[in-house]
Amino acid sequence: MISLDLNFNLFTSDLSLYLKNQVKVGLFGSGLGLSVVLGFSAAYACYYLISVAKKPILIAGGKKFHQFLQDNCPVVSETYYPTFWCWESRVQTLLRPFVTAKPWVNYRNELIRAADGGQISLDWFDNDGSSSHPDPSTRPTVLLLPGLTGTSHESYILHMVQQSRDLGFRCVVFNNRGVSGEKLLTPRTYCAANTEDLELVIEHVQRTIDKAPLMAAGVSMGGMMLANYLGRKGRKTRLKGVVIFSAGWDVFECTASLEKPLDRFLFNSYLTSCLQASVDRHRPVLEKKYDIDHVMKAKTIREFDERFTSIMFGYPSNEDYYRDASPIHKINSVQVPMLCLNAADDVFSPNHAFPVEAVKQNPNVALLITCHGGHIGFLEGLWPRQSTYMDRVFRQFTKAVFENSCSLSDLH
Repeated sequence: MISLDLNFNLFTSDLSLYLKNQVKVGLFGSGLGLSVVLGFSAAYACYYLISVAKKPILIAGGKKFHQFLQDNCPVVSETYYPTFWCWESRVQTLLRPFVTAKPWVNYRNELIRAADGGQISLDWFDNDGSSSHPDPSTRPTVLLLPGLTGTSHESYILHMVQQSRDLGFRCVVFNNRGVSGEKLLTPRTYCAANTEDLELVIEHVQRTIDKAPLMAAGVSMGGMMLANYLGRKGRKTRLKGVVIFSAGWDVFECTASLEKPLDRFLFNSYLTSCLQASVDRHRPVLEKKYDIDHVMKAKTIREFDERFTSIMFGYPSNEDYYRDASPIHKINSVQVPMLCLNAADDVFSPNHAFPVEAVKQNPNVALLITCHGGHIGFLEGLWPRQSTYMDRVFRQFTKAVFENSCSLSDLH
């Protein structure tokens, strides 16, 4: 309570000083205008500090993992202060790509071949200037999985690369087939349910740097794919740990949420057009097997999946695909330490579909829920260009996993 009063008093005193210097008191011939502004600002500050800025909820299936996070990742216990002028979920989601900086990263690209003849693009950040881990053969490495139509150049990926660089780690970004400018060699793209390409990438990275510890981070659909992979592999993976951001846990609930009028207008139609643009870009190879003209007439993500994704990956129906793509059904099989960050106001992943009960039953999984943050938003600070709450979670957890992996060897 003392902290709350202090924050409120500092906020109002600074605001008063600013307004005295910047606002003319002669509004309507008196000081009424300034009084109204000050009164409104004080009320807004009070509302923000009481109803918006809150500590996240940490749910963990076991006491050991819960204690590990509290000891090594202070961010899980700190109050999250969303940017006060854009804390609403849709605003956070829409603004993040525009207000956050895009750090310059010099990638080394590598194309690897899949069993079906297709190719997968990997972007490596080797971090050869690392002073804390100068030996490249043992340099800790983080595999990064972008979202639905994302690449290694998304701002949230660049921020994670920047955080890893500062810690002395190496990064490799797994770009899904056909999204980062490379040619699609076979009539196959990607989906959240199929993890064959991810398995191939992890095996390739392990062979390339077999002595280096490896963990992974996935965002949105990348997080879903990663969770599905862990659910299928159990302990048969060399990943030391995983952190997942803004994953959709139940695809049925996610698509239903995005089909509400406002969210369909703001997000669904745009994402559908992005998916269609990617398909149209590779039309010459895809139209040999699929009705691309029919795909291009889809109006929503659900229609796109019905006409393209579920057919490509051999599902009897779109419902079968959505069931298989939903990580909520595989949480109980995860055997690697996995921290998941979701915002309760994320319209892409509605909070009533969070796997709370499943997480409570698995000592290897923890779910961190903030009241605000939107979808891959988590903006904080007055002008949130350099770092977000999500970036801090990533930095602290990856550092903790690599430096204290012995504490995570047995979480039961």
